[in-house]
Amino acid sequence: MGLIEEMAARSEELAQKWADLILGTYPVETQAVWRNNRDQFSNPVGHSILTATSELIPLLLSWNDAEAVAKALDKLVKIRAVQDFSPSQALSFVFVLKKLLRQEFVAQLSSKGELEELMRFETRVDNLAVIAFDLYVASRDQIARMRVEEVKRAHTNIVRRANLMKADVAAHKAD
Repeated sequence: MGLIEEMAARSEELAQKWADLILGTYPVETQAVWRNNRDQFSNPVGHSILTATSELIPLLLSWNDAEAVAKALDKLVKIRAVQDFSPSQALSFVFVLKKLLRQEFVAQLSSKGELEELMRFETRVDNLAVIAFDLYVASRDQIARMRVEEVKRAHTNIVRRANLMKADVAAHKAD
């Protein structure tokens, strides 16, 4: 059985392990809560991480639908883009997949002289990182635009209130 077939047979297990490694990038207290509670409503972040990794593993294996890859990846990127991570920390989840693959498959493939198969597959993970970077930048740009719009709305409301107060003062003076 080749690497792709082995990964396909273990895709749920690999998705779970990848999700656990991603959760490992969060503070210890957060990890404990998110690992023990996978409920979609009481733990939307933990649930989204597991859902995204479960979608991404098969997409990486087939590697024939860039749009689907980007859509599944965007779920993880958006979560991490709004959190208090540096860009490198936010996107590190892509590279922990390489770590996982090496832990799971290097010894087996090396003993069979098929380590090149893993290296070829890691190119897909590298491409995933490039897609993640583009998605991250787009998400951060959107956040910045939203913040600017929020400041503009707040400024407009302050000016409107000031004008109303000024009109009230002028009306009282006229009385």
